[in-house]
Amino acid sequence: MNKRQLIQTFLAVSALSFGLGTAHAQTTPIKFQLDWRFEGPGAFFTHPAAKGYFKASGLDVTVDAGNGSGGAVTRVASGAYDMGFADLAALMEFHANNPDSPNKPVAVMMVYNNTPASVMALKKSGITKPADLTGKKLGAPVFDAGRRSFPIFAKANNVGAVNWTAMDPTLRETMLMRGDIDAITGFTFTSLLNLEARGAKTADVVILPYPDFGVKLYGNAIIASPKLIKENPAAVKAFLLAFTKGAKEVIASPAVAIESIKARDGIVNSELETRRLKLAIDTVVNTADARAEGFGQVNAGRLSLMASQVSDAFATKTRVNPEAVWNGAMLPTSAELNILRK
Repeated sequence: MNKRQLIQTFLAVSALSFGLGTAHAQTTPIKFQLDWRFEGPGAFFTHPAAKGYFKASGLDVTVDAGNGSGGAVTRVASGAYDMGFADLAALMEFHANNPDSPNKPVAVMMVYNNTPASVMALKKSGITKPADLTGKKLGAPVFDAGRRSFPIFAKANNVGAVNWTAMDPTLRETMLMRGDIDAITGFTFTSLLNLEARGAKTADVVILPYPDFGVKLYGNAIIASPKLIKENPAAVKAFLLAFTKGAKEVIASPAVAIESIKARDGIVNSELETRRLKLAIDTVVNTADARAEGFGQVNAGRLSLMASQVSDAFATKTRVNPEAVWNGAMLPTSAELNILRK
């Protein structure tokens, strides 16, 4: 090898090394916390991860199972996670109860445009409408989103006093089937399928969805730490765009998307989780409200009303500031967000 060839080889190797180093430096690790276990709706996040959409955007995203929206909020607030998926009411409550917290997470994209919360009862209970709940025994875990926001539902529908029974989430539907309680609150796409698994027929279940009875609360949103938003807004923007690309495919082909959930938890029932995902899409993602406002976005007036309602229903230490809990500056363009089918 002559001197000229040696120099060319050295330059080529240096360029390759620099390129690899640059690519590595541009890969941003993102720890993402789900609100719940690896079930149907979680495919909105596991699918784009499995398809490599996050990786192609320069992100190294890890998606972990969760145990509730409250946990997702506190883990992002603690710095253990960079981003997460949580009920907006839980985020609002954290903000209002921790006004001096230096790292309050912020919602950056709406996914469940309507709350999945509903009241469910068996037809044999005689409950057919909200007013029938007055004086009845209702059951739900103390942290259940539907139970926490029940005062809003009760006020909107003139429901009188009810008696609450607390239990572990795994016992909620069992206690309803046994007749220990008259009704439950829960996410429709979770509790309905759990009731079926315990022998109930769908036709025998009365479902009173909060959005159908005057409660226009937002549901789950993607949240991010203020540290990440301040230091690397481009990473948040890249995440939301890759997520949106994946979400479009999840909505179009739920059964295919569930394969990514099955890959994360081999014991899940693919058929059941596909049904759960379809229910979630139909009841809280691809809704009339979502199509009117635009996927991923919020309506300022509706957000302000929810902030006021949560402040009252949750008896927070301070009033919720709607402007502090939401930042839509990193959302994809309206054209890119146009993924909902009519």
